[in-house]
Amino acid sequence: MLFINKITSSSVIDYAAEELKKYLRMMMPEGGDIKIAYAPEAKDGFRLGLMQNFGLDTSDAEEPELDDILYIDCDTDGGIIAGDNPRSVLLAVYEYLRHNGCRWLMPGVDGEFIPMKDIEPVKLRHKPSCRYRGQCNEGAEFQPDMLDAIEFTPKVGMNVFMMEFRIPTAYYKTYYEHSYNEENRPPEPISDMQVLQWKRQCEAEIAKRGLQFHDIGHGWTVDPFGVDTARCWEVIDDSDLAAEDRECLAMIDGKRGLFRGQPLNTNFCMSNPAARKKFVDYVADYAEKHSNSDYLHLWLADAYNNHCECEACQRRTASDWYIQLMNETDGELTARGLDTRLVFIVYLDTTWAPTEEVIKNPKRFTLLLAPITRSYSMTLPAHGIKKTTVPYERNRLTMPADLEEYFAYFLDWKKIWGGANMSYEYHFWRHQAYDLGGVKLAKRINEDVKVYKQYDVNGIIEDGSQRSFFPTGLAFYTYARTLYDNSLSAEEIAEEYLSCAFGEDWRSFFDYLESLEKAVPFEYLNGSRKEGAYDPNMLDSIKRMKATVAEGRELIKAHYNSEYRVRTVSVRLLELHALMCDMLADALAEKCVGNDGAAMELFNKMRIAVGAHEAEFERYYDHGLWMPFLKRAVFSKPSPAPILI
Repeated sequence: MLFINKITSSSVIDYAAEELKKYLRMMMPEGGDIKIAYAPEAKDGFRLGLMQNFGLDTSDAEEPELDDILYIDCDTDGGIIAGDNPRSVLLAVYEYLRHNGCRWLMPGVDGEFIPMKDIEPVKLRHKPSCRYRGQCNEGAEFQPDMLDAIEFTPKVGMNVFMMEFRIPTAYYKTYYEHSYNEENRPPEPISDMQVLQWKRQCEAEIAKRGLQFHDIGHGWTVDPFGVDTARCWEVIDDSDLAAEDRECLAMIDGKRGLFRGQPLNTNFCMSNPAARKKFVDYVADYAEKHSNSDYLHLWLADAYNNHCECEACQRRTASDWYIQLMNETDGELTARGLDTRLVFIVYLDTTWAPTEEVIKNPKRFTLLLAPITRSYSMTLPAHGIKKTTVPYERNRLTMPADLEEYFAYFLDWKKIWGGANMSYEYHFWRHQAYDLGGVKLAKRINEDVKVYKQYDVNGIIEDGSQRSFFPTGLAFYTYARTLYDNSLSAEEIAEEYLSCAFGEDWRSFFDYLESLEKAVPFEYLNGSRKEGAYDPNMLDSIKRMKATVAEGRELIKAHYNSEYRVRTVSVRLLELHALMCDMLADALAEKCVGNDGAAMELFNKMRIAVGAHEAEFERYYDHGLWMPFLKRAVFSKPSPAPILI
């Protein structure tokens, strides 16, 4: 009989013990009950606790609260499962189970591969390759999927979950109003109050697992001045804004107010001492009330070339004012005795490093590099960084086009910043919809994680849908596993994932998915061509995709059912994906030769047909994210300016 002894008292370790018990019972269903007890002096059974309580070395953890170390020394009767912080103990439990054949391929019970077998000895000590390994809410989200995503996060070795916005109504609204699928699902309006309650529920689930909780991001630039950013990118009337609050907003073309009427896209007048004081007090008040926020992300507006043009603001760069603002915020938090960590963002106008200001208290801050306008057709070139920067010119900036350019600007930041760095990335935003097979994106992610680590960027938070498992979860799994161990190749991870998802014939599925992208390349849908999707030369290739889908349907049919539920679900997801690709090819075939009206009609037929299955597959597939971005790919010409929303 197996039993579990908790050496360290912690609610997170309590949860880790319950998870270990659950999966051991699933692996050995006739093995009898597994007792759990708090027994600090125990010498036998499974012993869960902090490495420090076992007298184990943790000296390679620069900051044990942030840096995970996983320690496992178990035989067939139990042993030590430990970590240098409570979260790491939970991660170590999942890693122990993984070494015994368990896999978590997608969120929820249908995404689990749990073998029935006796446990085997496991011995390892591992410090994950990157400190920050996580995701941020995006796309069309609904509450059960958010709870699934939080539960899934540590199962694949990640340790960070971010909730963007004070109240993320915009993301929830997209789902509950069933955007792009009203023909199949009538809208279900939701209130800000409901979303706020759901956010608090998510925070409780994040804390239950000891994950780093990163909070807010955009919104600070107008919330302190009487504007409610729960409306996010909606265009609203600011005519009733109080005069003293209007004076705090950025002046553009001689006028102060909301930039294009959008709260989230509006900056404020950072040269105004009274405005900065309102900002600082608002942040400090929030930090005081929300002590569970491990990191507060203090981002500026979600638009660029829109910083204040008043005479005082123009005397310094946006980044100089921004860093002064960060230092003043740090000062107020210090005065209030608050240890909340702060994140400043290198994004849009602040891509250009400051020329005068520096962070005065690096221990409180982490730099977040957010290369939103980069190309996803390539990672950093083999030659490294040879491109040079151009001088900052207020509101006349051209954003970098690739990682090489971004890193050139990042090197300027590193001249005045020696603290912690992480990246905010966008692989699972619109770009996932442009890689129809998902294989190319997985390879790019594996490359990107390694490049970032090479340049002292110690991890990534992905801005993307929590339902990025369509047509498979290979890309997301590759992301998580590469952050955990960047010695792994994309090919190794693909074999591990797909062999669990599809069985011994996994290579056939890999080849099928790869063939889809080759027929309709990522670059074509990503809008890198001058005429968008209009290209008569693509017609034969698009027809080839239809033939590929026909072959894929035969493969799907041959593997339609399995004794493992995760394999059945994985194949059914491919069935829905085949329907989408087949009908999308019809629309693209018309569009590529210029028949726009017929193309739009066929696209809408596809959207409605796929949407009819949304409720069945919504745990893995984000209809509200895929459809608008596919529509944009098919019908919009590339824009000279980056698309931010």
